[in-house]
Amino acid sequence: MLEKIPHAVGEALAGLKAGLEKTAYHASFGDVPATISVSSRAFADEAPMPARFTEDGAGVSPPLAWRGLPQGAHSVVILIEDADSPTPNPLVHLIVWNLAGTDDALPEGGIASPNGPGVHLNLGRNSFLRDQYLPPDPPNGHGPHRYVFQVYALDQTLDLPASPGRTALLDAMKGHVLAKGRLTGTYARG
Repeated sequence: MLEKIPHAVGEALAGLKAGLEKTAYHASFGDVPATISVSSRAFADEAPMPARFTEDGAGVSPPLAWRGLPQGAHSVVILIEDADSPTPNPLVHLIVWNLAGTDDALPEGGIASPNGPGVHLNLGRNSFLRDQYLPPDPPNGHGPHRYVFQVYALDQTLDLPASPGRTALLDAMKGHVLAKGRLTGTYARG
């Protein structure tokens, strides 16, 4: 969708970015210990994501693994946000909640996406109001975007209605996050 924005418009918006400080990792849970290791076989931390995980490729979710959950973890939440979207707050690309509170992994294409069935876990609404992985789709000329793959260990499972959005998720998590971890992938167009 955003690939149709002219390069000049993307360049004009280059200074407008939500910012890392507005991601849940920093804004909502900045004081939580960052003891969870998050990784992907597809890209390293702070490195470019292969196009196959974006709107320019197959648009499937990348593989993701997490290790080092603390004792007492009952559930895991995964939240992916675009820290550099030209919006007041980061764009939400994925919400998964109430995964088992253990070290685990998701395979490539393991989450429902526009171009793949994936597994229908407890998914929340992305910024396009869909319960699925939203492939990165930065504006042309806007520069590299940082996609923050956040993993949270909680001391309970969350009692949320189907398809929660970011605000409902973060409100339910408050006071229950034992540890966090993150992996940042980047992607840019032209």
